[in-house]
Amino acid sequence: MEEVTSCSLNSPLFQQEDKEGITYRIPALLYVPPKHTFLAFAEKRSTSRDEDALYLVLRRGLRTGHSVQWGPLEPLMKATLPGHRTMNPCPVWEQRSGSVYLFFICVQDHVTECRQIVSGENAARLCFIYSKDSGCSWSEVRDLTEEVIGPEVKHWATFAVGPGHGIQLQSGRLVIPAYAYYFSHRFCCFPLPCCTKPHSLMIYSDDLGATWHRGKLIRPLVTGECQVAEVTGKTGCPVLYCSARTPNRCRAEALSTDLGEYFQTQALNSGLCEPPHGCQGSVVSFQPLEISHRRQDPSGKDVSTTEERLLWDSLPKLKEGAGILSEPWLLYSHPTSKKKRVNLGIYLNKNPMETADWSHPWILHSGPCGYSDLAAVEEQGLFGCLFECGIEQECEQIAFRLFTDREVLNHTQEQ
Repeated sequence: MEEVTSCSLNSPLFQQEDKEGITYRIPALLYVPPKHTFLAFAEKRSTSRDEDALYLVLRRGLRTGHSVQWGPLEPLMKATLPGHRTMNPCPVWEQRSGSVYLFFICVQDHVTECRQIVSGENAARLCFIYSKDSGCSWSEVRDLTEEVIGPEVKHWATFAVGPGHGIQLQSGRLVIPAYAYYFSHRFCCFPLPCCTKPHSLMIYSDDLGATWHRGKLIRPLVTGECQVAEVTGKTGCPVLYCSARTPNRCRAEALSTDLGEYFQTQALNSGLCEPPHGCQGSVVSFQPLEISHRRQDPSGKDVSTTEERLLWDSLPKLKEGAGILSEPWLLYSHPTSKKKRVNLGIYLNKNPMETADWSHPWILHSGPCGYSDLAAVEEQGLFGCLFECGIEQECEQIAFRLFTDREVLNHTQEQ
């Protein structure tokens, strides 16, 4: 074990070696509760450019209380295909079997996304590996391209998963967020660029990862990299919430009542800004911790701490005694500027079905930032955030930060 991370401290897990050399990008974070273990994934690249991605790397972190001890960097050579670069890590933990599934795409060496979009010739493969021991060892790679996409790939200029984490729903379904550049027809053997648009979708399994399928494209919105979280609808039924990147200077949100097969409610949220060209963001749902009652002295005077009062006041449904709020809340991470990728913010929404209820952001990192991924440690009221950041450029390092639900409440209610 090497670095130790404690609450309120940033720990650089992946460090750029020089400005023009080895760079780590595209963070993905997963927490495995039975092993108290964080899995932090990233892409290792020969430069910062997408086409110079090499393979995925991993660091495992053992949580003890409010601290995390991180092990050494490990290359994931199982997650490779010959003649391809590996990109977009997207892990998910399956609770029943205890397996970790790591999804990613393998793209033909040095074939850019732009070239695929212009030519309409997809160069990506949908793949995964799995681990039964919390990331200590991994299976051989499995290529799912034909099984999941099949003939539809002729209408996909390219595609990707995540990046970031997938989730397991209460029903047991495993959901991997994805997006595809779709075009309906060609002209002189080429797709029309104006008709080739990215759309988010879900890849899912209902048999604990044995077989995988894809849902419908989210339309008509132009959406790309996305993440999902399970929340509770107004009727009490489960709803899948999707937060997606757009080029429209604000975030797209969509809702599904059929576990991600189809998203019928879509809208742009002007309260959640995007920098020019957009940026990936992360979202998780969580249950607020159990609250006892407010502490009182013998005279009946409230002697709860400020943090305890804030937490109590934020749970309007708990007027008496103890309990847990039945509806989960949402936490979201993303750069907070409309002009460029700077100042990573943490946003809170206590009423996920009300998109106007997002808090003002708590700035977790001031300065250049980029992609991020969140993980909840619900039984401890903790969250982990793995994010790109730097002093001059966003790709200087990928750092990890551990923080508490009380910190989130304090900072988002200070606005």
